[in-house]
Amino acid sequence: MSALAVGSLPHASSFKPLRRQRKPVCNAARAGLEIEEYHDEHFRAALLRVSLRLQETLRPDPLFIDPYIGCLLPPDHLQMDKSLGVHSHCLATKFIDDKLLGTMEKNDGPMQVVLFTDGMDTRPYRLNWPASTILFDVSPDRLFRESIQKLEAFGAKVPRSCLFLHIPSEAPDVQQELRSKGFSGTRPSLWVLQGLPIMTLANFKDTLSIVSNLTMKGCFFMGEVPGWLVGSETMEKSSTMKWMDKIFMSHGLRVEMIKHDEVARRLGEEVRVDEKKDILFMAEQLQFSDDQMEMWRRELQRMEDEADEEGFEEL
Repeated sequence: MSALAVGSLPHASSFKPLRRQRKPVCNAARAGLEIEEYHDEHFRAALLRVSLRLQETLRPDPLFIDPYIGCLLPPDHLQMDKSLGVHSHCLATKFIDDKLLGTMEKNDGPMQVVLFTDGMDTRPYRLNWPASTILFDVSPDRLFRESIQKLEAFGAKVPRSCLFLHIPSEAPDVQQELRSKGFSGTRPSLWVLQGLPIMTLANFKDTLSIVSNLTMKGCFFMGEVPGWLVGSETMEKSSTMKWMDKIFMSHGLRVEMIKHDEVARRLGEEVRVDEKKDILFMAEQLQFSDDQMEMWRRELQRMEDEADEEGFEEL
């Protein structure tokens, strides 16, 4: 498939920065400003990632082609970067795409896929998902709703044999929301972290806890950890790996850091210099999910009850 021309890509009207109404309470003005700054920062970061994926789509020999990404970007926002190499975000996107589809090809039955995103992820529409895949998008609600309106208006559709569900990342209990939407910890799942706003280490640990509690043993979690979170600009690689290993293993996940330059080398590309590069990772769940533990607890209880009944009959 040939790269799309700039003029052929759809452009929607500009998104308005996400804002919430200020409440007339003590310190409301300061609180309101902090909320607006948070949403504006997240909105700008999401647009940057969209712009990078559009730039990749327009390259003569792109790693991937996203036919829908143009409708999410204001017409005056695209700034083509002529520097040599592929941006690390696009390398990570390609790596995650390939791992998702490659892993699902090896799986015999239906798969659950949970995407922690910024609300502007087009994977549910552009990837060739196997039949009966259930997709869960966990992202900021307002940006997701604005994005999906533009995507659906352009004609983007999830495969008819698949199910696509959204869970607001602002929900008080994302884990329970996933369960209420039908997620089962006794069925295989794949998890992706790319774009979800993570403001603190506590936010990241909360996300790891959700993955750890709901994911069956042997399933995979992949994506990008914000570089600033682990101090990647100041820590040596060995120290970063120790930090990653410690925090992931504390949640039952065995993690591997993926080098962007190795991904680029396998693809025959060069990595564009990016001082704020996020950390690409692949992790495997080593422990049983909460649902698996509960299922086996009930089975054990049933066996004990049956044994008690048999012993009573013998008496």
